[in-house]
Amino acid sequence: MKPALIGIDWGTTAARAFRFDASGGVIGEHSAALGVQKIEGGRFADALKALLGGKIPSGTPLIASGMIGSRQGWLEAPYLQCPVEFGAIARALTRVADPPLAIVPGLICRDADDVPDVMRGEETQILGGLEDSGERQLVVLPGTHCKWALVEAGGVGTFATFMTGELYSLLREHSILGRLATPAADRAAFERGIHAGLRTGASLLHALFSARTLALTGELAPAGVADYLSGLLLGAEIAAARPWIERGGARTLSITLIGDAMLCERYRLAMAIDGIEARIGPVDAAARGLWRLGQQAELVR
Repeated sequence: MKPALIGIDWGTTAARAFRFDASGGVIGEHSAALGVQKIEGGRFADALKALLGGKIPSGTPLIASGMIGSRQGWLEAPYLQCPVEFGAIARALTRVADPPLAIVPGLICRDADDVPDVMRGEETQILGGLEDSGERQLVVLPGTHCKWALVEAGGVGTFATFMTGELYSLLREHSILGRLATPAADRAAFERGIHAGLRTGASLLHALFSARTLALTGELAPAGVADYLSGLLLGAEIAAARPWIERGGARTLSITLIGDAMLCERYRLAMAIDGIEARIGPVDAAARGLWRLGQQAELVR
């Protein structure tokens, strides 16, 4: 069956292609380690062909979101200033001529101190992860650079980025804090870390060292160090997000978590400990968002 649309979630380290039928159902999916960082010499067309099984279907519209539209990607898709409606995102696609590929723009906003913040790819997940994109609500997208986004008026009002995932990896793999850790899952240590992180606030740089001192004094088993550190960082992220939520008048809004299922569950638990109720959105948010943007851009009818 010839697809009505091919959508590509094209990130830094990997790419996923979805083939859609005329009703938006996924009739084929393929992923490969063909992220922007791994493509040399600007050979993006060759990477796309490889991702699609060696051939780009003639006459099938193509749409891609994520780091493929970054300065290091195929063609830079400009950032749109928030607040922005999803329809405006669909009308601002950047076009690659050969092969004919439409690239979704990124978003930019500024915080209370007028410092810029950006996203690429998450805007598509947000659109695909919500049943009602017009309802005012909060969306949290856990990952290397976790995004907290305020959705309102049929689009993204503003957002904030927390480098929690990347910081965890750096501390776990390249700092003294990870040297005492052994691979294991420890729910109690994770929850202990969450409580500590929620109390931490601006003293995170001090609190981080507790991942080492608790293990050195025997108060935390080596098997619990990694989960304790994870919980500590998640708790600190939630504590840091509180002022942003208050400024946006979003304290009473519903929260949807979108992303990897296991990571979303960890966030859901951390939020529950802080008295925040959150639901986990669909795992196919990226695919659904690409289809909806393709429809709004009239790539498919």
